[in-house]
Amino acid sequence: MMRYSFLILFFIVGLLSCQRSTPKTDPLKRDFRFESIKGIKYYEVRRTFASGISFNELGFQQTPEWAIRFLSDTTVQAYSPTKDKMLNFDLIFSHDGVYNFAREWFRIKAIGKDSLLLQRLEVNAKKIASDVRSEVYMTYYSEDYLKKINKSVDELRKPRKIDSVFVKQRVDLINANITDSSAFFAARNPVEFSSKSEIVDIKKLNTVDKLQNRSASYDYLYPEYTVNIQPAYKDFAYSISAIVDKNGRILVYRFNAQEDYKENRRKVLQGILDVYLAKLVTVKPGSTLGFKHSSVIVLNLIGKK
Repeated sequence: MMRYSFLILFFIVGLLSCQRSTPKTDPLKRDFRFESIKGIKYYEVRRTFASGISFNELGFQQTPEWAIRFLSDTTVQAYSPTKDKMLNFDLIFSHDGVYNFAREWFRIKAIGKDSLLLQRLEVNAKKIASDVRSEVYMTYYSEDYLKKINKSVDELRKPRKIDSVFVKQRVDLINANITDSSAFFAARNPVEFSSKSEIVDIKKLNTVDKLQNRSASYDYLYPEYTVNIQPAYKDFAYSISAIVDKNGRILVYRFNAQEDYKENRRKVLQGILDVYLAKLVTVKPGSTLGFKHSSVIVLNLIGKK
């Protein structure tokens, strides 16, 4: 009889344990609740790294572009630029203020009727990356708060003084030594070419590729151009990296060649740049926040005799 009673007691305790609510199953147990801000539309007005700056040392710029509206503790709306409207997404709780929605991971840092602060996370194999990829902070203001401070979303999304100071430092650094790879800084407004002759045709390639996880930022971080020259002194096809300095001068940087022929190949490539591009093309150097500076580009040089 005692053994039977013990089994019943064990079963009841086990059943109660299974029914015990946890943050995973009960929104009331979580650190953040969204019912208090239900229906409020928030616009992302700033996106920065942990430094508070929107640029990093490579020239990548964090760009605020989201708009969100929490409908409950399990549903959120997010703006889709491609469809130009708000779309509903499941708000999936993970742990310790970490949520997933709109195919992205976030940690909720602060919520209020005026503003939100989210930390965007990089998650792979259910593990949060402990590097700069997870150190992105997104600040949102509500529609009412924007009216209260009399500021537009576009105005608040513009780079701030802290960004300009940082960019100026990086620009001065690379312009002082254009071949120092540790100082390379991508131009937010990449190099532009304008041909002055029918002999040379230059087109900038679109390097965005969602399948390879190449976002729109690739177009300025790794700008690539195809240069068709016809007639050329001979048929050739070279793919090279080149440096375009703040004055628009183009210098060969990297290329493929056997060591014995490397110096000769460099002279040939620089000759192509000097004869065809320097003389027949107007080169507008890359710039960031209005500062002209040296930057690295890829040139696919194709000549037909």
